[in-house]
Amino acid sequence: MLFTNFLVYATIAVTASAAPFNSTLGKRDGNTCQFPKGKGLVAITSDKDNGGWAMSPDQKCTSGNYCPYACPSGKLMAQWDTKATSYKYPESQNGGLKCNSDGTVSKPFSDKDYCVDGEGTVKAKNSANDQVAFCQTVLPGNEDMLIPTKVGGGSLEDLAVPGPDYYAGTAAHYYVNPPGVSTDDACSWGSKDKSQGNWSPYVAGANMDDNGQTFVKIGWNPKYVEDFDNKKPDFGIRVTCDDEGDCNGLDCEIDPSSTGFNGVKGSDSGKQQGASYCIVTAKNKASAKIEVFSKGN
Repeated sequence: MLFTNFLVYATIAVTASAAPFNSTLGKRDGNTCQFPKGKGLVAITSDKDNGGWAMSPDQKCTSGNYCPYACPSGKLMAQWDTKATSYKYPESQNGGLKCNSDGTVSKPFSDKDYCVDGEGTVKAKNSANDQVAFCQTVLPGNEDMLIPTKVGGGSLEDLAVPGPDYYAGTAAHYYVNPPGVSTDDACSWGSKDKSQGNWSPYVAGANMDDNGQTFVKIGWNPKYVEDFDNKKPDFGIRVTCDDEGDCNGLDCEIDPSSTGFNGVKGSDSGKQQGASYCIVTAKNKASAKIEVFSKGN
């Protein structure tokens, strides 16, 4: 997936207890594990083979493997392989609960809940005329954009911002889809026939460092730039701050009507995989917003 680890400033070892416990979940059969119900988690395509786990629709949660799950907006998955202390393959795939051979699941960190609150410093703001889907990638996990956040027209929603003690110091990554595309359609792989899913026009991300600085990044999606050459989206995206004095990197904005295809403006900008981006640094745990707006607004 794209933007992997783009805002990492620190990596720390995981030190929480690794003593597992067996859940009270019922068995599906001897080789697969059921998605936890009644735990406040968000089921992903529960009618498919993944059964609600934050995995590809045709992928089952099978014994011996870690099975990631989605948390509500603003929260982060708090369980992963205790041996995954740095961002590297294949340990980076091992997010979630351990599926045991008897069909039960175990928490790698028995003293932690399923989900943990993010830092709460970034919200998604929708100034467009229809709902917008922010689709977070699963990390640790397969990094597909499966975790949905629906932002209604004119509304705000919390985005999950990892702190420095989150998994391997990594950032949260989001695919920002065109207004009007549902989270069911947007938060899946898709195809290059439509500018959504893995081909959504824009991507975003955020994390916080030890000094309370939140790094917020917006950019063009390299896959969109590659496969939708010179096709300007009819919406834009920008980063704003409640107190501009607390933020460096403004004005960080993508407005195709003024910046053109694959163009951005912002004092801290650049290119990654041929796609333009800009970054805003919100200091002292200041709040920022990633705003979606209609083109030219």
